[in-house]
Amino acid sequence: MEKSLYHSIQLPGVTLPGNLFLAPLAGYTDKAFREIAKIYGADFCYTEMVSAEAIARGNQKTHDLMERGDSEEALGIQIFLSQPDQAERALPDILHYSPSLIDINCGCPVPKVVKTGAGAALMQQPERIYALVRRLSSATEIPITVKIRSGWNESSINFEEAGRAAVEGGASMLGIHARTRLQGYSGTSRWEHIARLAEMLPVPVIGSGDLFSPQAAKDMLQQTGCAGVMFARGAIGNPLIFQQTRSLLSTKGDVILADNSEDPMKARDAQLVRRLTIGYYHLQRELHYKNEPRACAEMKKHLSAYTKGFPDSSNLRNKLMRCTSLECYRQILQEYLQHHFSVDLQESLGPLNPAQ
Repeated sequence: MEKSLYHSIQLPGVTLPGNLFLAPLAGYTDKAFREIAKIYGADFCYTEMVSAEAIARGNQKTHDLMERGDSEEALGIQIFLSQPDQAERALPDILHYSPSLIDINCGCPVPKVVKTGAGAALMQQPERIYALVRRLSSATEIPITVKIRSGWNESSINFEEAGRAAVEGGASMLGIHARTRLQGYSGTSRWEHIARLAEMLPVPVIGSGDLFSPQAAKDMLQQTGCAGVMFARGAIGNPLIFQQTRSLLSTKGDVILADNSEDPMKARDAQLVRRLTIGYYHLQRELHYKNEPRACAEMKKHLSAYTKGFPDSSNLRNKLMRCTSLECYRQILQEYLQHHFSVDLQESLGPLNPAQ
């Protein structure tokens, strides 16, 4: 029997319940967003990328990023570092937060990370990837995983060498964003690189890059043979992508919609209303973890994404970007939903049900 595209992943001492991941995204994957992603079908989530050096030095803001949300049973902590001694000094504090796994970032293209010798800079030194993984894997039984890129640039495509170094160092799973550091997030992801790693490595390989729809996730799994997929930008403003992908990968193969109407426009409107309602619920969860000014400020980028593709969305976003309180957001969203969809925000929020 053909293996299901949706399945659990077994790591040493840890079973991940499914193969749909929320990527670690600096400035995005905080407790509230991870909670929303889990509600709507993400099987496993990572913290924002955190500095091993800052952890070792006791930086409180960095430590706060490693805390679990209220209902978070499993969590991956992703760290960036350049030297094995940083791993050793940071590990006791990391273990204090009981992560399900520890992920080493070897792919971040941001200059302030790269200039420290961390992130994608490590793609230029696979032997250092080996040393970092070896130091951590020999010091803890928690699975150590690694996220890499295709290479530094087009003349240095060395994901195979980097992948082998990570596994030889003791990595239990490998993620790959199939772009080079020079590409950043531009151009096209090279899925053939994911396929090659999945074929050659004895550990699960998780693919990332250009996953903006459930169909793209299904295509990646089918075309590359990777063990799972990792949504990044495709999940921002659209956490329903996890639930819809899980549905598409099921035997039935249908994408769950918020409305079963045969009228395509009615079904589309219901989907938009649901997405915006989730965005407002997301704001409420941010307020649960942060003070109002901070939560409202940080939600601007999320709500900008949640409202993408909506009627008169530019005008809506302009209004939302001026909000500094929950009440301001509530009034604007209520007026918008009432005007464009004849829907009451509170009534829409009340029966919010992830299973629907």
